[in-house]
Parts: sequence; C-alpha cells; structure tokens
Amino acid sequence: MLEKIRETEEEISLLTADSEEVLEELRIKYLGKKGVIASLFTQFRELPPDAKRETGQLLNNLKEKASARIVELKNSLSRPGESTIIDDLTRPGDIIPTGTRHPLSIVRNEIISIFSRIGFTVSEGPEIESDNNVFTRLNFPPEHPARDMQDTFYIKRHSEEDSNINDILLRTHTSSVQVRVMESEKPPIRTISPGRVFRNEAISARAHCIFHQVEGLYIDTEVSFADLRQTLLFFAREMFGEDTRIRLRPSFFPFTEPSAEMDVNCTICGGKGCNVCKYSGWLEVLGCGMVDPAVLENCGIDSSLYTGYAFGMGIERIAMLKYQVNDLRLYFENDIRFLNQFSSAF
Repeated sequence: MLEKIRETEEEISLLTADSEEVLEELRIKYLGKKGVIASLFTQFRELPPDAKRETGQLLNNLKEKASARIVELKNSLSRPGESTIIDDLTRPGDIIPTGTRHPLSIVRNEIISIFSRIGFTVSEGPEIESDNNVFTRLNFPPEHPARDMQDTFYIKRHSEEDSNINDILLRTHTSSVQVRVMESEKPPIRTISPGRVFRNEAISARAHCIFHQVEGLYIDTEVSFADLRQTLLFFAREMFGEDTRIRLRPSFFPFTEPSAEMDVNCTICGGKGCNVCKYSGWLEVLGCGMVDPAVLENCGIDSSLYTGYAFGMGIERIAMLKYQVNDLRLYFENDIRFLNQFSSAF
C-alpha cells in the first residue's frame, strides 16, 4: 500500500490540464467519493493497528497535495485578473490607507481648544448674509470700499431707490455672527466664531477668494485693552510655543476703536526675512481692538455699562506659520502628497 501511495503522489505532481473539463475529470479521479484516494482510505481500514499511524499520515499528506494541485491547475486556467473562490479566501486583504484631517481643520480645532480653555464658547452663523449684519451694524459707512463689488460677492444688490431693503451677499468676515450673538444674548458675552468667508480677491501665495476665519468677542463691564493683549499673548504662545513674541501695531477697523494688528515672529524664516513675511521677520496674523460703542448700541447693548474687545484671524495664515507652508493655494488643491504630510497630526 505504501508503494501505491508513492506512485499516486508522483502521478499527482505530474498532472496537467488544458481545459476545465479535463480538470474536473482529474478532480473526480483522485478526490471523488469513488476516486483513487478514497479507495486507498478504504484499504487503510483493513491494515493492522501498528501500520495505521505511518500510513494514515501519508494518506492525509497525499490528499492535501492532490487538493493543492487541483487548485494550482484551476488558477493556471483562469483568465488574467480573474480570481478563484479558493484564491479569494486565502489571499491577504488589501491595505486600506487611513485618512487624515485637513490641515485647516486641525488648526481650526486647535484654535477652538485654546480659547475654550479660557471660557470662550463657539458660535456659528450663515455664510449668506445681509448687508445689515455684515456692514451696517458694524459701523461700515455707505461709501466704505469693502462694500464695493471689487471686494464683496453680492448675490442680490438693490438699487438706491430700494435703500430700505437689505443687499444679500456672501459674508466677508465672521463678524456677522458676532452681531447675531450680541442681538440675541445679554452680556457678559465671551465667544469665538469660526467659519468660511469670501472676498473678491486675486488668488496668490498669500491670498485667496475663499478662506477661513476665527473671530472672537468679549463684552463685560470694565473690559480693557490690557485684557485683549493678555488674551492674544496666551493664544500665540499656546499655538506657536512659549518663546513666541507678539507686537501690536496701531491700525483702523470701522467696528473697533482703538484698533491694532498683531504680528508674531515669523516661524518660517526664524525672523531672518522671507517672501512670506516680506523680509521683515514678522507676520501679521490678526486684527483686533476695543469694540466701538456705536457697534454695541447698534446691537442693543448699553455702551455706558459695557465695554468689550474683538479680534479676528485667518486660519490659513496661522497654519502657514505652524506648518511652515509658504503658499496658501496648497490648502485648496487637495494634492494627496501634501495632505499625507499631516497624517500624524491630531
């Protein structure tokens, strides 16, 4: 019987098949219920007990080799790219690449986290807004250039005869959310407003027609400019590191008085000067100031009792500093080679 097992094993190793029909005949011949291997197992039952152990192992090996050879021949008959059922069951699974958050989402979440730690809540509002909320209540005069078509995307603009009807536009800043908060809540108010904004600007390495902002507002009794500076210093050092330096430069915004722009030392060039910081060693990251009393009154808050500060920053600009990216356009191109660099970020 041992000799018969060896002969069968040699036959199986030399099997060939040029069609599915031939292969099925071979399968039945060797692996069928009345096949060669089944016949050997029948003979195996008649062996004496002391011979069964060795013979049984050889028979099991023979059956496994026969099954493997039939599968091998079946795969060789398959068309290119066509997988078999058995092959599919044994093939390792495909590695599915894990995704990552977009760098702007990462920075947005980090900004929210920083201000949440000092008591700021998050407020959101619509991207399609009225002229009243975007400009008028924020103290923008009718002739202000920001109202011009060169800066603002208008959805519906009314004629001068319809001056009592609000123009409809894409918001140019998230300050419109602050207007809604001041109208609906009573002080003290401490909130930030993250969101997407739109301006009719030429796209370049330093500017885009779509970008993202986070604006903050704090209104209470006896709020001072010193409170504003300390809040912004805390934010800068939490975002960029304990050694971060800031500077406040006098500026003008219709809705704050006094107003300032805040710079941080450029992390891209280390303060030595580059095209991003215009070779000054500093990069402007946000505008800020004390809320103009007229804005408070426009929103129904008594300016004789309350004062407040406001600030606004571009998330893209913060991300440029944090990740040393020198071209804003990269954030909008969805190049997988760029986005994969942030797979380890939170």
